[in-house]
Amino acid sequence: MRKVKNEDHSDRDAWLETIMDESGERLTKLAYNYVKDWSLAEDIVQDVFVTCFRHYEKIDEITSFKAWIYRLVINRAKDVLKSSAFKRVVMNSSLYSLFTSKEPLPEMSLVKRSEEEILSRSVLDLPVKYREVIILYYYEECSISEMVNVLGMNVNTIKTRLNRGRNKLKNRMERWGHDGK
Repeated sequence: MRKVKNEDHSDRDAWLETIMDESGERLTKLAYNYVKDWSLAEDIVQDVFVTCFRHYEKIDEITSFKAWIYRLVINRAKDVLKSSAFKRVVMNSSLYSLFTSKEPLPEMSLVKRSEEEILSRSVLDLPVKYREVIILYYYEECSISEMVNVLGMNVNTIKTRLNRGRNKLKNRMERWGHDGK
């Protein structure tokens, strides 16, 4: 994610296109880890790119572009999760019962359970406060200091959540190892 600023409108378009190419998929995965719906995650990232486009003139004022754009994605995803419309659609959906059912979907029973798949599911099953620090630290390779900027929390809170998240993840993985096969 390069920080480039030029006055020309075509430069702004090129800058945005570069950001979209370099980070679009990673940001969509980050949003997905919150909302657990790929098309909704794509919508969130599109909103973030519109915000980037609008703030192009102020880009030099941003200390850490990575932290800034991650914060935008996370905040937007949390806003979507809080919205009553999202809750109504998800909770009233007939698909909701399929996703919350303990029985695997027929297609899922055909998919081989690899360790990565189990790990991914276990991470997605964590409460948001633990999931976000695990994802940022391990998947996005953010340092603790970067996470302070992204999440707006103090270092000790992040370290505590990371430690508790690891423990919860370890317990979930042990359960998969014994009961999930």
